[in-house]
Amino acid sequence: MVRVSGPEAGAALRSLGGELPLPRVAGLRTLKHRGAEIDRALAIWFPGPASFTGEDVAEFHIHGGRAVREALFGALADLGLRPAEPGEFSRRAVEHGRLDLTRAEAIADLVDAETPAQLRQALSQYDGALAALYENWRAELIAALAHAEAAIDFSDDGVGEAEFDAARAGAKKIIGTIEHHLNDGRRGEALREGLRLTILGPPNAGKSSLINALAQRDAAIVSEIPGTTRDVIELRLNLGGYLVHVADTAGLRDTEDAVEAEGVRRALAQAKASDLVLLLRDGTAPYTEHRGLTPDLVVWNKSDLAGFRKRDGLALSLKSGEGLPELISALTALVAERLETKSEAPALTRPRHRAALVEALASLRHSLSAPSGQPELFAEDLRLALRAIGRITGQVDVEELLDQVFRDFCIGK
Repeated sequence: MVRVSGPEAGAALRSLGGELPLPRVAGLRTLKHRGAEIDRALAIWFPGPASFTGEDVAEFHIHGGRAVREALFGALADLGLRPAEPGEFSRRAVEHGRLDLTRAEAIADLVDAETPAQLRQALSQYDGALAALYENWRAELIAALAHAEAAIDFSDDGVGEAEFDAARAGAKKIIGTIEHHLNDGRRGEALREGLRLTILGPPNAGKSSLINALAQRDAAIVSEIPGTTRDVIELRLNLGGYLVHVADTAGLRDTEDAVEAEGVRRALAQAKASDLVLLLRDGTAPYTEHRGLTPDLVVWNKSDLAGFRKRDGLALSLKSGEGLPELISALTALVAERLETKSEAPALTRPRHRAALVEALASLRHSLSAPSGQPELFAEDLRLALRAIGRITGQVDVEELLDQVFRDFCIGK
């Protein structure tokens, strides 16, 4: 499908396909340019403002062959049109009031979704759940600001103090709500970007074999030589509908090899920055303490060998596969516990949103320090909080935000 948006859309459709079809009704058209036939395609006409972008939009549902595409693109270029920039259609929709910024970002998340959980979150945001939450906070802030303005305007009429108290009460309520929203363990961001799981353990415990078993392919080098893995190896997995970035790391041991020692240092740093840590141990080796490690799951490998001993955690044989389903179930449960919430409120999904809310929260907290005799200071802090929250949905001048928001979009979205 090729989409044309803008005042030239109708002229382009007429030039290539003749008479415009009825609005929002597909019509079969023979597309021609300079007397040469391009394709027999379905054409749909969306007159603005009742279109995705708010402008006139023409769609050409063509056959997907390369020659057809290139012929149509060449014809459109001859008519003075140019290819869209990444995210340009969504950007125009925002500029024409057809989308707010959170719904536009949800389109990018829908395109990038790899798992059912990511899809559900993106659809919820696209349906406006997150925008509705933030717009409700803006409405409450506006009401509090109205009380503050009344305290300023009618201070001589004896109602100023009561209005100021009402405004402060409104600000305190919103502070608590935003604090609760921010204190979410970054679940929404982790679900969108993927949870980070690091596999740690001594050399030859089977870390690389476990990576390959989880990936169901040879993603990591497997060798009996200790210290084969020198750097962090990462892959992406779908565990129970959740995206997980799994990292295989160097074996933990004391070593004089400078390169291997650097690998151990990186392994520990990776674990510290991860959401979950799995410690894989050799159940046939003498027990040693791994000081400073607090893994979320301990797994003992080589349960098929004589002399195997399991202490805490799960037993596993990567050679026979025994225990692997139980391990995957345990990992999936851990991931779900970290990412799912019983709250019906939509999750905070992007660092941009979090930064704006932190800024709004700082302004609201500062507003409470304003003395009752100076409601002007209180009101100014409320305006700053309003502006910060407004930047999330685009209820302020957002020109400076658009490049940042749409730079990672796909062409034509």
